Amino acid sequence: MGPSFNEQFEQHGAWRREFARQLKQLGEWMTTHELMDAAVQERLQRLEDQVRTDKVMVAFVAEFSRGKSELINAIFFADYGRRIMPASAGRTTMCPTELGYDAAVPPSLRLLPIETRLQVLSLAEWRLKPERWTDVPLDIHDAGQIAKAIEMVSQVRRVSVEDARAMGFWHDELPEENPSQDAQGLVEVPMWRHALINMPHPLLKQGLVILDTPGLNAVGAEPELTVNLIPQAHAVVFILGADTGVTRSDLAIWREHLATTQDSTEARLVVLNKIDTLWDTLNSPQQIQDQLDRQCQTSAEMLGVRLDQVVPVSAQKGLVAKIACDDVLLESSGLPALEQALAKGIMGRRQAILRAAIGTGIAGLRTETSRVLNIRRRDLDEQMLELRSLRGKNASVIASMRHRIEQEQQEFDRSATKIHAVRAVHLKLLRDVFQQLGTKALKEQLADLIGALQQKGLKLGVRKQYADTFKVLRSTLDMAQASATEIHAMLEGTFRQLNAEFGFSLQVPAVPQIEPFVLELEGIEQGHMQYLSVGNALKLVQPEFAERLGRALSMRLRAVFESAANDLELWSKSATAQLDAQLRERKRSFSRRIEAVDRIQQAASGLEERIAEIAEGEDALQRLDNRLQQLTGQLASLSEETVDSEHLDIFSPA
Repeated sequence: MGPSFNEQFEQHGAWRREFARQLKQLGEWMTTHELMDAAVQERLQRLEDQVRTDKVMVAFVAEFSRGKSELINAIFFADYGRRIMPASAGRTTMCPTELGYDAAVPPSLRLLPIETRLQVLSLAEWRLKPERWTDVPLDIHDAGQIAKAIEMVSQVRRVSVEDARAMGFWHDELPEENPSQDAQGLVEVPMWRHALINMPHPLLKQGLVILDTPGLNAVGAEPELTVNLIPQAHAVVFILGADTGVTRSDLAIWREHLATTQDSTEARLVVLNKIDTLWDTLNSPQQIQDQLDRQCQTSAEMLGVRLDQVVPVSAQKGLVAKIACDDVLLESSGLPALEQALAKGIMGRRQAILRAAIGTGIAGLRTETSRVLNIRRRDLDEQMLELRSLRGKNASVIASMRHRIEQEQQEFDRSATKIHAVRAVHLKLLRDVFQQLGTKALKEQLADLIGALQQKGLKLGVRKQYADTFKVLRSTLDMAQASATEIHAMLEGTFRQLNAEFGFSLQVPAVPQIEPFVLELEGIEQGHMQYLSVGNALKLVQPEFAERLGRALSMRLRAVFESAANDLELWSKSATAQLDAQLRERKRSFSRRIEAVDRIQQAASGLEERIAEIAEGEDALQRLDNRLQQLTGQLASLSEETVDSEHLDIFSPA
C-alpha cells in the first residue's frame, strides 16, 4: 500500500521547504550580480509566495450524525491519543469550523457570534475585525484542554422565531426544514456563526486547512460557505452512513451544494462511514461484504460518481485502532484505504498543479535573466571589435573614434523622448484595462443583479438577471483580452523599430491568456444557479439571505478579476523590464567605451589591457550563465519531481 495522506503531505511540506531555500539562494545570487530587474524580482516574489503560502483545503461535508468529526479525529488527530473534535452522539459541530495554522497568531479558538448574521458584512469582512470574535487560548501541550475548548463549536442557544428567521434558520415557506419550538416558542440555533482553530499541528503547519461543516440547514443558511469556501476546496469528503445509505437530506446537500457541475464531482470522495454497524455475528463475512458492496454501488449510482470514489470506513474503529496500535482492527476499519485515496487524489492533484505552475515560472525567470546576460555579451562583442580595429592606428584615428562614440551617445539620449512617449501610451492602455477589471467597475456591473436580489418578495426575474450579469462580466474579460492584444501589437511595432535603430534584442512576451478566468467565471455562474431552484428561491424571499448571497458573489468575482489584472501586470512588467535593462546596459556601454578610448590615448599599453579585460568579461559572463542554468536547473528538477502517475488516479476519469 502507498503512503497515507499524512505521510504524503509531510513529503510535500519537505519539498516546499527545499524549494524555498533554493529560490532564496537564487535571488541572493542574482542580486549580487546585478541581474535583478523589476520583472525578475516580480517573478521571484510570485514563486516564493506561491510556494510559501500554498494551502491544501479539504472540506468535510455531511448531514448531522454521519460521524464527520470522528473521521477528522481518526485521520488527523489520533496521535493525541484522544478525540480533539467533539464527536459524541447527536449534533456535534454546529458551525462551520476551519482548522489551520498561522504562525503570526497564538494557538487559539476564535468564534464569531451568530448575531453577526443580523448585519450585512460577509465572513471575509468579519475576518478583518478580530475584536468581534471570542478568542479562547489553546494549550498545545494539553490535549484535554484543546478538546474541551473546541467543544464550544457544539454550543447552541435559543432565540425567537423572528431572530431565527433573520439569521437564516427559519423559513416560513419551508416548514419541514425549520427547527422545533419549545414551550416558550423559542428555537435552537448555533451559538457561533464560524470557528477558526489555529494550532501548530504538523500537517496544519505545512499548509493543510481542514473545513468541518455542519448539516444541511446550517450549510444552506451561509451562502458564502457554499459559493466560496466549499467550491474552492481542493477536495471534498462527503460522508454518508453505511446503515442508512443516501438519505433524502444527504441527496439534497449533494445536489444543491456539491455536485453543481460534472467537473466538480471529480474532486469528491464519498465516505460510507459506520461500516461497523454492519458487522453482524449472525451473518458470514461474505454476506457482510456483499451487503457493503451493494451499499457502495447504490450510493455511487445515486450520487452519479464512479464506484472507486466511494470508500467504506469505520471512523470510530479506525481511531480506536490507531490509539491502541491494533493493525488488524485498523485494516478492517478501511481507514488506510481512505487515507491512501486522499493522498493519491488530493496531494497528487495539488502537487501536479503547483509544480506545473512553478515550472512555468522558472522557465520565465530563466528567459528574463538570460536576456540580460545576452545584452551584456553583445555589448562586449561590439567593444571587442571596436578596440581590435584600433590596433596599429595613430592618435587622430583614436580621437575620431571617441568623437563618434560621443555622437552615438547624444543620438541615443535624444531617442529617450520617443521611448518615454511609447511607455506613456502603454501605461495609459494598461490603466484602462485595470479600470475595467477594478472594484468600482465590478460594483457597477453587479448593481442590477444586487438590486434584483434585494427586491421584496419572490425574485421572479433574478434568473435572467444572473444570466445577463455574467454575460456582461464575460464581455469585460473579453475586452481585457482584446486590450492586451492591442498593447502587444503596439509594443511589437515599437520594439521592432528600436531593435533596428539601436541593435536592441527586444521581444514582447506572449499575450497573457484570460480564458482560464472566463472558465472560472462560468463555474461560479453554474454554482450560483443552485440558489435559483424552487427551494432556494423561497429562501431568497428573506432579504438578509439574499444580501449575504450577493456579498458572497461580489467577493468571489473580485478575486477572479484581481487575479486577471495581476497576470496582465506581470506581463507588462516583463515587457518594460526588457526595455529598462537594454537602456541601462547601453548607457553603461557608452561609458565603458569612452573610458577605454581615454585609457588608450593616455598609455600605449591601454589598448591590449582593455582587450584582455573584455575577454575576461566574456569568460565571466559565461560563468554567470553556467551558474544561472545550474541554479534554475536545480529548481526545475525539483518542480518536475512529481509523484507517481498513480497518485492522480482517484480524481481522474477512468
